[in-house]
Amino acid sequence: MNGSENGVERTLPKNVGILAMDIYFPLICVNQEELETFDGVSKGKYTIGLGQTNMAFPTDREDVCSMSLTVVRSLMEKYNVSYQNIGRIEVGSESLIDKSKSVKTVIMQLFTDKGNTDIEGVDSLNACYGGTAALFNAVNWIESSSWDGRLAIVVAADIALYERGPARATGGCGAIAMLIGPDATIALEGIKGTYMEDVYDFYKPAFLPKEYPIVDGHYSIKCYMKALDHSYKAYRTRFERKMGHPFTANQADFAIFHTPFTKIVSKAYARLYFNDYLGNPSEFPNVPSSYKDLPLEETFVNAEIEKTFLNETKTKYAQRVQPSTFLSKELGNLYCGSLYSCLLSLISDQSVVKDLVGKRVLLYSYGSGLAATTFSVVIRAPVHNISEKADIHSRISKRVQLPPQEFTQILDGRELLCKDPSYTLSGSLKNVGNSTYYVEEINEKLRRRYAFKQ
Repeated sequence: MNGSENGVERTLPKNVGILAMDIYFPLICVNQEELETFDGVSKGKYTIGLGQTNMAFPTDREDVCSMSLTVVRSLMEKYNVSYQNIGRIEVGSESLIDKSKSVKTVIMQLFTDKGNTDIEGVDSLNACYGGTAALFNAVNWIESSSWDGRLAIVVAADIALYERGPARATGGCGAIAMLIGPDATIALEGIKGTYMEDVYDFYKPAFLPKEYPIVDGHYSIKCYMKALDHSYKAYRTRFERKMGHPFTANQADFAIFHTPFTKIVSKAYARLYFNDYLGNPSEFPNVPSSYKDLPLEETFVNAEIEKTFLNETKTKYAQRVQPSTFLSKELGNLYCGSLYSCLLSLISDQSVVKDLVGKRVLLYSYGSGLAATTFSVVIRAPVHNISEKADIHSRISKRVQLPPQEFTQILDGRELLCKDPSYTLSGSLKNVGNSTYYVEEINEKLRRRYAFKQ
């Protein structure tokens, strides 16, 4: 498709998507097996029941802005990107520290110092979906007549913390930065299906004097699966309209999912095949035909159906999904960054990285409240450069594990930060890694100043 600007025909960009990626996560973490013992729960509740290994978390010296500064600076330096060549920055986060000032404006200090203040974009907010909304906004900008020829950056950053109790083990922390442009290594396929509804499965009232959400865990899982059904159905409709033939999950070489905890991913992947079964039961001879007659509402949390399709998809899951779960197991829930940490895990997995070119990856993004989209990308070129620069396995191995008692004390300190305007930062800088931004000061007007630890 061509466009016209000042009477001059120009070719609109094609294959827009991800040119480069990087991730930031804190230096410190807590081991989930040790946390089981500390919390007095049954052995395996977090490690087997949730599928988690470690959980990243920050002291009061880090927040969503410091993490975003760190990951954007790292992306720019690793890929030697000119600060003048960025025309849009979009941030997806639900860990906001200000109800008015966007995280993007804080990131601007990196670009203002380089003389570039002409950058569009602000923040997108809806639980864990904000990163996907930011990605779509950036891609749409580049594909539109508004594009000025420069690249975009999408940041998905969050701190997921929960009060003491069963949900605390599903926390996590991290920030993803993605460089977006045409002729991308990982290109959006232009096919997506969205489902949105007004629910209260997880939310953060503005007056809440702490950073912990209000969560209805069982209801949230039901909403996650319901939204997957509807968005997947819409995706298949658009796929057939564009490609001229029906879509089934088998046509996705890989699939990745928003991951509040890793165990839900195997169930979500199995759910795709349940939907395929409803469309064509004859393709599933080992599945009871009676399943197709059940009201859909009764299937969202149904142990028998779940077990049946987990068995149906066990081998495919190991090949097509499990390689994407490494960072989720090690970091926990990154909220807006969760889905994209799975993408980074996939392209960094040595068992699949050599054979990724030309492969389709199906993605499911979910944010409570709720907003969900199923979409797909195609890997058009080798991804070794991205995986080598991210270096996730080496960086994960260098983290410092703190005991659960210290983890709890640090979270108690963050609670005070939310409640007491006179609170003095107490986190040790030894728990902040090198080449990292941190909160240096919160003054009497609650303005935050950030410093860079060399």
